[in-house]
Amino acid sequence: MLNVPRKVRQPAKHPALKKLGSRVRQLRQARGVSQEALADLTGIGRSYMSGIERGVRNCSVLHVLKLAKALSVQPGDLLSN
Repeated sequence: MLNVPRKVRQPAKHPALKKLGSRVRQLRQARGVSQEALADLTGIGRSYMSGIERGVRNCSVLHVLKLAKALSVQPGDLLSN
């Protein structure tokens, strides 16, 4: 049997991704929504949602629009402090 190494958690790729992820987490927690519930609301996979919040996923504009709608904010609010 082959021993396949597990993927190690990736650090944030770009400061903008980290900022987006931090803002999504901040808004999600302020609304008392779990990461899993937000993933279900948006149709985004739970592990992908985790990657967005950690700043390791470069999500599409469509994902940003879905997140903004689910969090009841304007898409630009996800990129601002």
